[in-house]
Amino acid sequence: MGGDALAAAVDLVGGQAKLARILGVTQPNVWHWLHKSERVPGEYVLKIEAATGGRVSRHDLRPDLYPKTMTDRQPAPAPAAVAEEDRVRAECWRLIGRLLAAPPGAGLLEAVGRMLGGEGDFGAAIDALARAARDTGADAVDREYHDLFIGLARGELMPFASYYRTGFLYDKPLAKLRADMERFGIASADNASDPEDHIAAIAEMLAGLIGGEFGAPAALAVQKQFFDTHLAPWAPRFFADLEKAEGARFYRHVGAVGRLLMQIETEAFALAA
Repeated sequence: MGGDALAAAVDLVGGQAKLARILGVTQPNVWHWLHKSERVPGEYVLKIEAATGGRVSRHDLRPDLYPKTMTDRQPAPAPAAVAEEDRVRAECWRLIGRLLAAPPGAGLLEAVGRMLGGEGDFGAAIDALARAARDTGADAVDREYHDLFIGLARGELMPFASYYRTGFLYDKPLAKLRADMERFGIASADNASDPEDHIAAIAEMLAGLIGGEFGAPAALAVQKQFFDTHLAPWAPRFFADLEKAEGARFYRHVGAVGRLLMQIETEAFALAA
């Protein structure tokens, strides 16, 4: 439903990666909508219409939700509900993913700078990250990102599950992740140069499972299994290393948020067991 319209929108904006950036999602999400689900989640329909200047309309993207006339309207299937606390969890993981996938541009930094953390250690870490975003220019964060994760030969840190767990890239943790990606219908980005067990990719996969981006929202037991398998064995060490990395200024706050988010999720999953 709406697959041809989505394909047209992809062409109009300049590709899947460009549309993903406009929508604030990952390219695998767009690929999945095109080739697996053949429908756009309702919350993105109006954004796609706007991105194409109205040349791809809401009626074409989701005629079940936006019929051209009221007499055409068919009852739309009720979307799977995502609880507010799960929506917030998904947004936290998506933020981690976006900040670690690539250097954030000025727009994302501005959005991070407006965040309010609230109470507790996690809230304080969010507030500190927001201050760092307000106080640091995009060019400086870009240089910091490249020093930390890319470098001339390699960066200060290697943000991959296989490397942290075995000392090698493209090892068994990546194979296990790819098996789960196939099980959940999660596609690799067409132009990805890094293996899929990059911390940013795994964070965004978990966000998608929580928020229902790959179908219905995953059951809590499924989320826990994914978390326990692909994040818990190594992500706490990575985030701690990021906090204390010599080249980390803005990103040490990303490390603190990630470390505390891991703690919160670990405790919550334990209580729910």
